Amino acid sequence: MSDRIVVVGAGQAGHQTAAFLRERGHAGPITLIGDEGLLPYERPPLSKAFLKGTADESQLWLRPETFYTRNAVERVTGSAVALDRAARTVRLADGSVHPYDHLVLATGARARALPVPGAGLRGVHTLRSLADARTLKAELAGAAHVVVAGAGFVGLEFAAAAQELGHRVTVVEALGRPLARVASAATAEHFARLHERHGNRLLFGQGISAFHAEDGGRVAAVELTDGGRLPADLVLAGVGAVPCTELAEAAGLEVAGGIVVDSLLLTSDPHISAVGDCALFPHPRAATPLRIESVQNAVDHARLVADRLTGATRTYDDLPWFWSTQFSATLQIAGLGHGHDAELVLGEPDSGRFSVLLFRDDRLVAVESVDRPADHMAARRLLADGIPLVRWEAAAADFSLKGHLRAHTGRRVPAPA
Repeated sequence: MSDRIVVVGAGQAGHQTAAFLRERGHAGPITLIGDEGLLPYERPPLSKAFLKGTADESQLWLRPETFYTRNAVERVTGSAVALDRAARTVRLADGSVHPYDHLVLATGARARALPVPGAGLRGVHTLRSLADARTLKAELAGAAHVVVAGAGFVGLEFAAAAQELGHRVTVVEALGRPLARVASAATAEHFARLHERHGNRLLFGQGISAFHAEDGGRVAAVELTDGGRLPADLVLAGVGAVPCTELAEAAGLEVAGGIVVDSLLLTSDPHISAVGDCALFPHPRAATPLRIESVQNAVDHARLVADRLTGATRTYDDLPWFWSTQFSATLQIAGLGHGHDAELVLGEPDSGRFSVLLFRDDRLVAVESVDRPADHMAARRLLADGIPLVRWEAAAADFSLKGHLRAHTGRRVPAPA
């Protein structure tokens, strides 16, 4: 409880690690190192409320400056460039050295760039940080033709926000539908129709082969893989993220598409943990180790590490859940639906309120809910508690997730968060 703990990375996972440590009574020094020179902030609003101007920067901060002062969390601005595992020190780019008894790597992930000619032109952007969002917000004001590369969460959320601000948006997706890596076909079809109804154009089965500039060096057109061109004076590349593992790899820690950790979130060095977007971890709901980019995962990782460092050891098995808001629709996902082999829809997608139950080997593994928050809360409880549900039960005319939960536990479904 008196150990010196250093956290590298001041995003959601890093901030929560420091906060949970103090909440659980850790009395030793805590240093939180971040390279942005800002208070730790929420990232989900960057592609939605902040972009539209319905949330300002002051509403993004996870905690005010006084929180860190009151809890004796030392905030340091700088880039960590080297770990000396033998001496247990972290060296920053400015030459300063920070000793630790235990190190927590919360280095996060960076936006993936499109590796095509012209990707460095002015007007071609990624969205991962507040600085990115500030630039996009400023440039959107004068944009006439907006192109989004990638129909994942970030791309579609940005496309929805830009359209609501009055812009013509074309979304280009190499796969055959939106949200192809994260959602079922029924949910994907709903969000494709939603965007089209609002005036966004979606092109599937198309990639981007190049960006072309006008005389001033700003992007003017997007060249597609079929040779066609789209006018564009602002482009968002929303094609995923790459975990920031360079620091760990240079220090000799095991890295394999993420910083490899065990079920306690410990790296191959017992004095170093990794949490959040950068960590590749085993999970009882997944056949192979996985890396998850979500607020839930960041917070739950931080809680587990703080528990372990203050004497309460357990393995990581928290239920993953996710959400996305596009236009007025909210998608909430509980569980991991990768590799599912059957789907069952509750409600009517045409009404805009429905849930998709995903099964693997006739076992419920995930639930996607569109504007049915009570279904989402019930699904989280069912999946977290391991309450069985097979397809034939869910196919009954009078079936509801809330009723199934109540029948097996006697519990009322908690009010939607």
